[in-house]
Amino acid sequence: MSSAAPDFQHLIRLSDDTGLFEHARHAVVRRHHGYCTDDVARGLVIVSREPLPSQRLTRLAERYLAFLTHAQDHSGAFRNRLGFDRRWRDRPGVGDWWGRAMWGLGTAAARNSAPWIREEALLAFTLGAQQRSPHLRAMTFAGLGAAEVLRADPDSTVAAALLTDAAEAIGVPPENPSWPWPQPYLSYANAALAEVLIAAGDLSDDQQMLTSGLHMLTWLRDIQTRNGRFSVVPAAGWRQDKQRTRYDQQPIEVAALADACAVAFLVTGELSWQDGVRRAAAWFQGANDADALMWDPATSGGYDGLTEHGPNLNQGAESTMALISTMQHARRLS
Repeated sequence: MSSAAPDFQHLIRLSDDTGLFEHARHAVVRRHHGYCTDDVARGLVIVSREPLPSQRLTRLAERYLAFLTHAQDHSGAFRNRLGFDRRWRDRPGVGDWWGRAMWGLGTAAARNSAPWIREEALLAFTLGAQQRSPHLRAMTFAGLGAAEVLRADPDSTVAAALLTDAAEAIGVPPENPSWPWPQPYLSYANAALAEVLIAAGDLSDDQQMLTSGLHMLTWLRDIQTRNGRFSVVPAAGWRQDKQRTRYDQQPIEVAALADACAVAFLVTGELSWQDGVRRAAAWFQGANDADALMWDPATSGGYDGLTEHGPNLNQGAESTMALISTMQHARRLS
């Protein structure tokens, strides 16, 4: 796979007429783990980003959108886990899956090439925007969806209110040069927090918020760079004033950096942010702490993590979509 041509082969392999399977053993789907709204929403994001999708990708978008509208209840909350027997395993809620569903719906409403998908996605987004979550990452992901809608429709008061509330949930980072982050720890998809502040500052003409978001992202990018390569915060996270471990590194962290750097470039036009996107793409191509390719050329699946022993060779949905998402950004640069 070159950075100029994202390949959806493994995403198609992980999908069926219901949705997107969460896990795989190597490249083979593990059906007994079923489906989750989290991953279906991520799938809707990346297929909706394609400017000229094939008919097969449009069908995937329809399938993912149908899954999300089925998961959503009348209040706008979402169920998350559906078994292979097509039975829900949980009740509707506003955890991370609500936020990711809103991100997927917002992206589809703003960017999908099919008008009927955009219309239905906007209806579901508007319903979901009645909710707010007490969880920071959920509000962050929902804020990303709201930013997508606002870029397409600057008059959307629903999206503007949700993005404002997401930015307020993140808060203002402390004026601490060694830790300019709104939380005393880093966990997962960290760059998404900075991306929301950058988007909210840009779309509301709030220069102070925009500057805060860019400062956060600069710090995050720099502390996750070693010898010119990304060396991202591991799955266990990193707490302020504690020793940082190197493994297991997750593709979702690299993809979040690519997303945020792409938005920072869109907003500022500064070429240094393009370097962040290229560095993220290079991480998948072997420019990482293990000098290991992080995807399988035979399947186009993304490996599930970088361990001290090399890649975790399982090719689940999250890692595969992190790969595709990052390469989409790299393709736009080229």
